[in-house]
Amino acid sequence: MPRINIDNSEEIMIGDERFVLYLPEEQLQARIKELGEEITREYESKVPVFIGLLNGSFLFMADLIKNVALDCEIDFIRLSSYGDAKISSGSVKMVKDLNCDIEGRDVVVVEDIVDTGLSINYIERLMENHKPASVKIVSLLLKPESLKYDAKIDYIGFKIPSKFVVGYGLDYAQKYRNLRSIYVLSENSENGV
Repeated sequence: MPRINIDNSEEIMIGDERFVLYLPEEQLQARIKELGEEITREYESKVPVFIGLLNGSFLFMADLIKNVALDCEIDFIRLSSYGDAKISSGSVKMVKDLNCDIEGRDVVVVEDIVDTGLSINYIERLMENHKPASVKIVSLLLKPESLKYDAKIDYIGFKIPSKFVVGYGLDYAQKYRNLRSIYVLSENSENGV
């Protein structure tokens, strides 16, 4: 089984594709700390429920929660719109639903990346059915140029171009989520996106 360097290498190879360092671990953690502080201020005296979208958000959500100085609860849901592809299939299906009751609660949905907005659009409709007191969306990454659906993102870590990224929870065919930094597919790669 091939080993990968999980540290902040300047570039990595995935098959015959070259990925270059885009957002190093230190930059990610500094921005996540800011997001956690912002959420703490906004939800002071409340007990929000953080709902992570699996699988991609699990690292971001763990680090975000460590920077939120409030009592809170967590839960996860899992949607599928990509499979093993680099581009969304255009349809969303529920793979794992909520375990907790969020009726009348303040909810913060935690997403790793908003690309077309399809998943967020689906989540917003899903949340309405559960009748929470409020719903806010936090996304580590947003690709504004790729949006095809209305998606109001309340807290944004980084706006990025419409390029394929991997690492820090973001996968390539369900692999490479364990990279500590985020890498972007090189424009010089044979199969560049």
